[in-house]
Amino acid sequence: MGGTTSKASLSLVNGRDAFFIQNLGGKIMSQINLTFPDGTVKQFDSGVTVKDVADSISISLGKKAVAGKFNDLAVDLRQELKQDGSIEIVTKDSDEGISVLWQTAALVLNKALADKYPEMNFGEVRVDEHGFYLDTEKPEQTQVAKTDFDELTAAMNQIIMANDEIEFTSISQEEAVQNAGNDPYQKELVNEFSQDGQVAVYRLGDFISLAFGPVLPSTGKIKVFKLLSVAGAYWKGASSNPMLQRVYGTAFYKQKDLDAELARRQEAHERDHRVIGNQLDIFFVDPKVGAGLPYWMPNGATIRRTLERYIIDKELAAGYEHVYTPVLANVDLYKQSGHWDHYRDDMFPPMDMGDGEFLELRPMNCPSHVQIYQHHKRSYRELPLRLAELGMMHRYEKSGALTGLQRVREMTLNDGHTFVAPDQIEEEFKKILDLMIDVYNDFDIHDYRFRLSYRDPQNTEKYFDDDEMWDKSQKMLKAAMDDMGLDYYEAEGEAAFYGPKLDVQTQTALGGEETLSTIQLDFLLPERFDLKYVGADGEEHRPVMIHRGVISTMERFTAYLTEMYKGAFPTWLAPKQVEIIPVKNELHLDYAKQLKSRLVAHHIRLDIDDRNEKMGYKIRQAQVNKVPYTLVLGDQEVADQTVTVRKYGEKETETMLFDDFVSMLNHDIETYSRKS
Repeated sequence: MGGTTSKASLSLVNGRDAFFIQNLGGKIMSQINLTFPDGTVKQFDSGVTVKDVADSISISLGKKAVAGKFNDLAVDLRQELKQDGSIEIVTKDSDEGISVLWQTAALVLNKALADKYPEMNFGEVRVDEHGFYLDTEKPEQTQVAKTDFDELTAAMNQIIMANDEIEFTSISQEEAVQNAGNDPYQKELVNEFSQDGQVAVYRLGDFISLAFGPVLPSTGKIKVFKLLSVAGAYWKGASSNPMLQRVYGTAFYKQKDLDAELARRQEAHERDHRVIGNQLDIFFVDPKVGAGLPYWMPNGATIRRTLERYIIDKELAAGYEHVYTPVLANVDLYKQSGHWDHYRDDMFPPMDMGDGEFLELRPMNCPSHVQIYQHHKRSYRELPLRLAELGMMHRYEKSGALTGLQRVREMTLNDGHTFVAPDQIEEEFKKILDLMIDVYNDFDIHDYRFRLSYRDPQNTEKYFDDDEMWDKSQKMLKAAMDDMGLDYYEAEGEAAFYGPKLDVQTQTALGGEETLSTIQLDFLLPERFDLKYVGADGEEHRPVMIHRGVISTMERFTAYLTEMYKGAFPTWLAPKQVEIIPVKNELHLDYAKQLKSRLVAHHIRLDIDDRNEKMGYKIRQAQVNKVPYTLVLGDQEVADQTVTVRKYGEKETETMLFDDFVSMLNHDIETYSRKS
């Protein structure tokens, strides 16, 4: 039996509780009313299939239909509908339609592998935004490798050319377990996804696969596909589980779309911060020492140190006071703040000190800054009180979720908390946003949008249950954005547990979107910690707390910039800013050393390449290492006290006086290498 898929970003399947079988539940009727996305309601005979519904609307829609959604549940084209509900036809040219193609290709791969390796075990199948993957295991044998792809591709093409029907049906749980044989993963999946003793399956010849979501009606509908790569993956993402071999692939209806995807993947590989991080010796992670715990090499440490100094200087100029707070705290602090109730799954277990004290690696810095506020009696004259810190935090992340510098277990956040009087909220909000935009300009970040993130009022487990507080804070945040005349969109269910927030959503170099900066209004923590200030009237008042992060964590921001710049960091941020290459060491090395001393006096990061290698090789290496400026020194340069300059990415060189080069270099650094 083949694999099963759970939630995927573009998959029609919405989670393990959303797997479909032929009985959709509810009272069976002789006539049913189906509600379409535009609100139209039409009546059909009970037992009508999704394909029948599509054909009834138009012949062209029937031809393009590949699946349906009934009451937001993914359903096969051949699904019989026997109850009233909402219906949406999924066509092959939609994002969800391409997911159906990918799930079909995964099914064909599953069969090809099962035919070739009858003893193989199969884990989960998932569809992501760019394709599919299937987890496999050959007990006591060499696992699937890229060298097997040609043979597997030929086997898949035979299955596709046969254009066999893929039958959609259901079987008993007992039969499904029997069909799984000795495969422990399939047995587990059968038991998880069984509904009322029945399991949805697809039959392709003598091969039976768990129904992981809608597929195309026959194999011949797959036009072009490609197997991409293999990688190890723990069963269900848990490091305590066996390591399986994951096979990645993708498929499209047109060759040009596959070509475009392969080009995108190549670009993604070239921009991947993990690849560049290895090439430029920025960081490494050693699973034997600890997954999700990056080691910063000298080049990476230089980038990080430059970022830290930059943001601290920016914040000091904006009126922030920088602090240091402990990375450990009594667990009672996080119980009082609410993190223990709402965030416990992401926190490391407390450390029992043996005397009744339990210490916790902090998951957030805000309770620590609350302590600094509380340490003195505060006056309205001190507000806004702006506290900032490069605060180290720890998150309890599973191994399967960790990725390079983007998802780690230990991180240092550019964190800040401002304590304000209620009438200062809008002005402070604007100042924080102005700081963020100023920082973005320095890094040449322009592709972003604003998201107002609200709570999901139905989710009382995730969010603090205080309707009045949420209504007040969400309206206040929205009013601030409206008063500033800024465009934004709203997203329910994206707030922090203690309050709504403005998220700055940036486009990554790989085409994704991530939250880079955030401003959060918080009426809750001041209440829970009984924060006060003495007002002009001599009475005690409650401050409002504004949480903000400008450049995220050092880890994530470095990953973001590495991919955005493709490793070619602007001069002010580059770990090595200048490479000096003497043509002949015996004639030109002394001059190179003189220039190095003078550049070091200007705080320039540089090196002299005096290896016994050809000059052309040295110049190419400087380009490979993405050094912004390469200086070549020969007889003429020594005689004229000049330098021949080659900028990264350019073939032309320019000879100039050394002092002129220093002026150009300093200007480049001072202006953050901005083009305008």
